[in-house]
This record gives sequence, C-alpha cells and structure tokens, in this order.
Amino acid sequence: MADGDKPLLIKRYASRRLYNTETSDYVTLEDIAGFIRAGREVQIVDLKSGDDLTRQYLLQIIAEHESRGENVLPVNVLMDLVRSYMVPGGGMMPHFLTSSFEMLRDSQSKMMENMQAMNPITTFPGFEAMKAQQEAWLKAMTGGFPSGMSGPGHDDGTAKPAAKKSGDGDELDAIKKQLADLQSKLSKLS
Repeated sequence: MADGDKPLLIKRYASRRLYNTETSDYVTLEDIAGFIRAGREVQIVDLKSGDDLTRQYLLQIIAEHESRGENVLPVNVLMDLVRSYMVPGGGMMPHFLTSSFEMLRDSQSKMMENMQAMNPITTFPGFEAMKAQQEAWLKAMTGGFPSGMSGPGHDDGTAKPAAKKSGDGDELDAIKKQLADLQSKLSKLS
C-alpha cells in the first residue's frame, strides 16, 4: 500500500494538541478538515492510551462549521439523526448514510467520465488542467463532502428529482452538433 493510501496519522497529546506524524508539526481542526477535503483519510489517536478519537474529532469539525453558519445539514436531517440514536442498534440510519455517500461518489465519478468521453475537446492540450479545476470546483460547491449534501438549492432531502424536459435531448443534440462543427473547423486549420 502506498503512503498516500494510508490514513494520515494524527496524534493527540495530553495537552490536547494535535500532531501530524507525516510532517512532524502541530495541526488544527481546520487543517484536518482541509486534508479530508483534499481526499485524504485521517486517523486521530490518543498518544497515551492509543484510543481512536477520529469520530469525536470529525463530529467536532462538523459542529464548528455548522455553528459558523456553514449549514450543510438541514434541521430535519439533524432531527432524524437524533431519532436514530433512540432506535435500538441505531436502526438503518448508518447503512442508509453510507450507501447514499457511496452512490453520490460513484455518480460524480461517472459524470466526469461521461463528460470526458462525449466531449471532443478532451484531446486539446490543457484539458487535464481544466478538468482538475472543474473537479476542485465541484468539491468546493459540495463543501468538500463527498455526499454533495451542501450548497445552494439543497433542501431537506424530500424533494423529488425534476422531471426530464422534452427539449433536453434536443439541446444535447445541438451541443453535440456544435462540438462536431468546431472539431471540423479545427481539423481544417491543421
């Protein structure tokens, strides 16, 4: 396993300071949130006892962001989470949340693959840099959460997906035609 695949080990000292074992320096909760947004797994352990404190610190990061007005979780979702603690064994909530996050990550990956496969612009120099910027933008718009449960237009999760408009296929065909025309003009210039 490559080093980048291993969780970043953060040790908590008795003074409650958090120590990044890779860079040999102290980090803040915001630094840890940045590692996670960048796609890195983290593990936070107590130096003395060896207890895994990851869950506790992740919840603290979420609570701090929520208290600063960066509301990702609607109130009714928070209430459902509290209710799930009342169900013996936690009910279906943990499984539901895990499945939902996995489905969203998969759909985001497929969307990026489809955009690349359908678009002849992918052969142009600089496309990879543009793609990286777009992925960073998507990450920023979803608040760094793989779930995409944040950002403008998100509601309590009860909204139904919009029905496909009959003109959507026509618009896609028009865009494909424009791209084909552009590719034809570019090949004539070569």
